[in-house]
Formats: sequence, structure tokens, C-alpha cells
Amino acid sequence: MLRSDDVTPRAYKQVDVFTRTPLQGNPVAVVLEAEGLNDAQMLALARWTNLSETTFVLKPTHPAADYKVRIFTTEKELPFAGHPTLGTAHALLEAGLAPKRPGTVMQECGVGLVAVNIQPEGTLAFAAPEVEFRPMAAEETERLMAALRPAVIEGGPLPVIVEMGIRWLMVRLPDAPSCLAVTPDQATIKQLQTACDVDGVVIYGPCSATEPADYEMRAFMVECGALIEDPVTGSANACLARLLKANRFPDGGQTAQGYQVRQGTQLNRDGRVSVRFIDGEPWIGGHCRTLINGILGI
Repeated sequence: MLRSDDVTPRAYKQVDVFTRTPLQGNPVAVVLEAEGLNDAQMLALARWTNLSETTFVLKPTHPAADYKVRIFTTEKELPFAGHPTLGTAHALLEAGLAPKRPGTVMQECGVGLVAVNIQPEGTLAFAAPEVEFRPMAAEETERLMAALRPAVIEGGPLPVIVEMGIRWLMVRLPDAPSCLAVTPDQATIKQLQTACDVDGVVIYGPCSATEPADYEMRAFMVECGALIEDPVTGSANACLARLLKANRFPDGGQTAQGYQVRQGTQLNRDGRVSVRFIDGEPWIGGHCRTLINGILGI
């Protein structure tokens, strides 16, 4: 465990991800010099920061990687997560990282190598990892309806479990107002997580033509006995991109080249995720802003 008499100064940043405007995205804590920390110390620090994720940068073991990252929630380690991927890459580039391949940062993590593109407009975008799909069991429909009152589940793409290292139950609703009207029930969300073996439940719906985004998204999970709504979720957006592609872009095909997602509205955030399809493959991008630079003594 952590001891006050055994202190190593380590560079540390907190990065606001998927926003141009400070305090409107999803923060991630990044320990840039994590060599020497053990699993218990990493988990203890993640609990201490009390953010959705804390990342720990280590020397890569793969010859193509620029760095290795381990990603912890307050409860467990994740093999992959989206906004920590962008936030960690941003923190390292800001700290002077020179990628082995110009224009692309290569991250090593629990799902293998994940490329992060450095885009001309100042954003970063990660290549969505491959996924596995499996349908939600029909007998869970009643529980799902109870978890997401007063949602109406569309008859189109049925709820599906999408696994990308992290597993999300993806649920399409008729439109953005339907998403914003949902009041999630903690007990049934937790039951769904257990019954469907997922990390959380994602709802999404198309925005109207007058909105600044194409989809509204919300993501719910129960961790450490509390219901959490994630402000902006990179992995869920990557899962949605893979799902839309697999379903041949059900909204008339207008999202086949790319689209925008708004998330965090009910949390007084304004997260924006940009999805582009390059050679048919989805890249999940957005702006990052460092809000805290400092030194940890652990």
C-alpha cells in the first residue's frame, strides 16, 4: 500500500476530453511516470482521484508502440476505454512525446495496439477496435423497460451487447428527446449488468435536423454501489460506430461517411464526439484540454 515514507515524484495531468471548452467534457487522470507502481497502488490512486478512469503510462513492450497504458476505474482495471485513450495521448504529446510514426501515436493496452491519429485541426482520434456482437436475451426486455422508464424501445435495431474489451448493452431509442427523458433505475440497471454480463447500458437516438449533432447518447452503470452516468464515453461511441456500420447505417445512409454525437446534456456538460469512416473503418475523435498539471508524490 501507499506509505508516506516511500515517495517518488511523478508527473501528473488531468485532461478534459471530448470538448473545446474547459469543464464541459469527461476528465481523466494521467500518471505519466508510473513505473514501479503495483496493481494495488494503481487501484488505490484511481479510487483517490474518484474519476471514471485513471491511466498509468509505462514503457511499451511491443516494438511498434510508443507507450503502454493501464486503465483503472475506481473498481477494476479495463483492457480498453476511449476517453482515457485520447486523454493519455494528449497528455504525452503535450509533455513532449515524439511518436515513432509521424502523425500517429501507437498505444499498447489490454486489447493490443490502438492507433491515435493527430489531426490537422488539433483533435485526436483513435481507431475503433474490433467488436463482437451478441443479442440481448429476449427475456431481459421487461427488465430493460423497467430500467429506462419511460423509454420506448424501437422495433428497428434491437438491443445488442457490443464487446470491445469493455462491454456495453446498446439500446436505440426513437429520438434525442426520448434519450433525455429517461430516468434510469439503479436496481434494474445493476440487474441488467449482471444478467447480460455488461459493464453498462448505453441509450442513443437521432437528433433533429436543427440540432448541432446527429445523435444524442447517454451511458449508465452501477459501480461501487452507486448509479453513474458517464459524461462522454469514447468506447461506447466506438461501439455505436461499429454497430451502425454492421446495420448498414439505418438513418438513410447519411452517417456513412461520418457523424457527430452529443453526450452529457443531462449532466450540464456539452461533450462532442466526431466519428469519421476512413476506408470503411471508424475513427473516434474530439478535442482535449489539460486542466491540471502537477506532480504526484507516491
